Amino acid sequence: MAGQGRGSNYRERNSTADRALDILALFDDHRLVLSGQEVADELGVARSTAYRYLQSLVSSGFAEEQKPAGYRLGPRVFELARLARKGLGLSEVARPVMRALVGQVGETVLLTRRAGATVVCLEREESAHPVRLSYERGHVLPINAGAAALILLAWADEQEIADIVGKGALPQLTDATVTDGSVLRERLAAMRRDGIAVTRGELDPEVTGVAAPILDGRGEVVAAVSIAALSHRVPESRIPEVSTAVQAAAARISEQLALIAS
Repeated sequence: MAGQGRGSNYRERNSTADRALDILALFDDHRLVLSGQEVADELGVARSTAYRYLQSLVSSGFAEEQKPAGYRLGPRVFELARLARKGLGLSEVARPVMRALVGQVGETVLLTRRAGATVVCLEREESAHPVRLSYERGHVLPINAGAAALILLAWADEQEIADIVGKGALPQLTDATVTDGSVLRERLAAMRRDGIAVTRGELDPEVTGVAAPILDGRGEVVAAVSIAALSHRVPESRIPEVSTAVQAAAARISEQLALIAS
């Protein structure tokens, strides 16, 4: 049998806990139910010994007996999986998706959160075409400049927007930065309608940003994922493609955050 070649390795590990973990590791997408004989063959032990380990898993809730086929994973496994998901933070959830987005569009990807009238760069995944940006991990920036900042401001409540836009002169970082309150409000409304923000040179000259909102399990915007690229690399003809990719990445992160919260 395929598992018998592994028997010597298993025999070096004698504790019941080790064997229980070995059995749990045998389950996969193609093997959702295990028979006692399969476990015995894989572990290189007698069938009676395999049944003893399986019954220990059943009594602790990590396995369930499914007659006549064998044994399947039990409710304790699903509870542990839920707790493992709940322990994940935003960055841990987002970074694999960000790396995939870098591979898809070939541009630098950022993860950003709002902090009042400012935004903070949480994570940055570089592409093969590095670009000099104001966004570095931990940097705090104004909320009226750049795609990520504006998409976060777009989902703030009306009173917060009024306080930020109406409290005085908005900082102007480049010639393209929008500082007119009425113009900014119109842009925010369009971003809420379209679910995407596209900016050109508003935070860093010659840099284009494309951002989409990330939602938590309650459906509230908690962060933004965005790409930042030299403008000549993202001409108008590429905007639909890049926007779709960024929105899909935001949706994947949001879905995972919703799973964590469930």
